[in-house]
Amino acid sequence: MKALKKVGASAGLEFVDVPEPHLERSTDVKIRVLRAGICGTDLHILAWDSSAQDMCDTVPFIPGHEFYGEVVEVGSEVLDVKVGDRVSGEGHVVCNICRNCRAGRRHMCRRSRGIGVQRDGAFAEYVVIPDENVWVHENNSKTDIITPELGAVFDPLGNAVHTTLKFPVVGEDVLITGAGPIGLMCAAVARHAGARYIAITDVADHRLDMAAAAGADVAINVAKERVRDSQAVLGMIEGFDVGLETSGNPSAVKEMIDNMNHGGKISLLGLPAREFEINWTHVITRMLTLQGIYGREMFETWNAMSAMLRSSEKLRGQILATVTDVLPAEQWEKGYEMARTAAGGKIVLDWENV
Repeated sequence: MKALKKVGASAGLEFVDVPEPHLERSTDVKIRVLRAGICGTDLHILAWDSSAQDMCDTVPFIPGHEFYGEVVEVGSEVLDVKVGDRVSGEGHVVCNICRNCRAGRRHMCRRSRGIGVQRDGAFAEYVVIPDENVWVHENNSKTDIITPELGAVFDPLGNAVHTTLKFPVVGEDVLITGAGPIGLMCAAVARHAGARYIAITDVADHRLDMAAAAGADVAINVAKERVRDSQAVLGMIEGFDVGLETSGNPSAVKEMIDNMNHGGKISLLGLPAREFEINWTHVITRMLTLQGIYGREMFETWNAMSAMLRSSEKLRGQILATVTDVLPAEQWEKGYEMARTAAGGKIVLDWENV
């Protein structure tokens, strides 16, 4: 089969022929990959920067963890997944025996192994994962509700849902920093969940232009204006109640803290490239809550996003609109460059027609 492979501990990837994976355990599932999204993690792996070197401990390997496909084979002990099911996959393969796993907090597993990071992933025609990591969208090859492109972004959508719903947003004023695909998804989810005002920041006008359709009331180019000015535009007397940080940009985090109401709550999803200082006096004296977010709650987040998408055609359209380009897998280099330069929204590779 064709695959995009990290062949050595250095920068670059290669589009190569590799053997098809096979079921190693009776609980494994083999999936024909139809679509796969390019994530920021994939950019780190391509560049083989310090972040990738810290994360990836098994080279060579096949990257890719945001995907949608069709089940083609199941192990003898698999009960709830069938050949022909259309599926996505939870990217964290957990141990099931550590304290957090046994307590039902599997997303906090201390031995978690990442699909496409520490084991072969979905930038290939086929991928094999444990049955407990498979999320079934439709049976019998149907795509009535979840299209291949929508299914391919369930992983980042799960990040957005986890980030947005960590704290109650009904009737609250929400500030989102970063209008990339996940930030736009956060805006759509916050609007669906009943937020009052939603403001979103970025420095790329084409992404801010997408924000209104995603549900934002105000889109702020922080290269030209300040977040505090948006409060006056919205008629806000106090600061924001909930902050959703998706950029990893130090200045965005600092400005968010400065614009929170007393007692405000911040979900931190964006990964900074370096350490930086924040105003701890504001955090303490304004009694702010800072909550780190990593991945999805297994599997409450999956239940929540599936329910929201199935019940709202509008939300499905808003999430699907974050996918701006679908490219043949052979054009992976173009896709990676578009993702690296933030030239569009979410970039998805088509593996169905390789």
